[in-house]
Amino acid sequence: MTFDPSISIGVLGGGQLGRMMIQSAMNLNLEVACIDPDPNAPCKNLASHFVNGDITNYDEVLAFGEGCDVITVEIENVNIEALEELERRGKKVFPQPSVLKIIKDKGFQKQFYLDHNIPTSDFVLISKKEELTRHKNLLPAANKLRTDGYDGKGVQIIKTEADLDKGFEAPSLLEKFVDYQKEISVIVARNEKGEMSTFPVVELEYHPEQNLVEFLFSPSEIDLSIRNNARELAKKVISEFDMVGLLAVEMFVTKDGGLMVNECAPRTHNSGHHTIEGNITSQFEQHIRAILNLPLGDTSIKGSAVMINLLGHPDHSGHARYEGLAEAMEITGMHLHLYGKKITKPFRKMGHLTLVGDDLTALKTKARALKESIKIIA
Repeated sequence: MTFDPSISIGVLGGGQLGRMMIQSAMNLNLEVACIDPDPNAPCKNLASHFVNGDITNYDEVLAFGEGCDVITVEIENVNIEALEELERRGKKVFPQPSVLKIIKDKGFQKQFYLDHNIPTSDFVLISKKEELTRHKNLLPAANKLRTDGYDGKGVQIIKTEADLDKGFEAPSLLEKFVDYQKEISVIVARNEKGEMSTFPVVELEYHPEQNLVEFLFSPSEIDLSIRNNARELAKKVISEFDMVGLLAVEMFVTKDGGLMVNECAPRTHNSGHHTIEGNITSQFEQHIRAILNLPLGDTSIKGSAVMINLLGHPDHSGHARYEGLAEAMEITGMHLHLYGKKITKPFRKMGHLTLVGDDLTALKTKARALKESIKIIA
């Protein structure tokens, strides 16, 4: 097999996921173009070509994609029709538009799980808020917008009838809470040849208010049999989609050791950031390997890792400053990734830290202390 680094990759979206993808692509002499509505997007100064454009606009996505050999995404909210047309014109589009169409709509996504015998929680589709009152039997539950929700936005927790007024006045789903012991994630890659590879299972701990991942722990400490089942379930999900690329599959581990798929993301994901230092192959390199139909990399862990999301202080907006960061850089095994965002906003993802070492328990203790000592202010 001959590898040609002159192949042009186009990414819809220019955020931190695209930025870290470009950093991996550089090691392969690959050039990556990006399109993003933010003129100061994190990818702007790293992309070989940057277009300030609307990734939901048919004409702009079509024009951008025409200049690329392979098109991929770092966010699901893109113009599917333009990607379908690019595919018809012979462009490689991964993940395929047919997959994006399902996953970007949480209602379609949940129905897909039902139709393909993939375990998931009970749910109903809602067209407007008043319909929530007909489904009190599902409470406590989460009300999720079907589209446009991300980073904790587009989710409302409905614990009791008194919370029903918090629901969305838009197409959504009401999803029954799962009585779980752990939230985990498995990232799986698949290339055009059908080769698949999963990363080891990680555990997720969420911010209590913002529904954002606060900590990630690798490797998971759940039973080996459950971990093996989770990796096989992730393979089943990507196979049922017949998807090429990288898929992050978030799951609940129930109290009896069962698994339920919560939701998935057809791209690199927050639950894989630790792989840059913690695994032999990072999720970003693996994504590139998958969409270029290259052999998939070794996903084995090098050691234990804890990832911490660095979020904007809830009371600050403006030019970002970092308290406690210099002190954190004195810690052995700490790796810092800032995302090139000049402006901080409440709970905005500004970067992440990864701690690597041999003792996961010790790393967790360090991570919780670091979380309290670092503040992103304006």
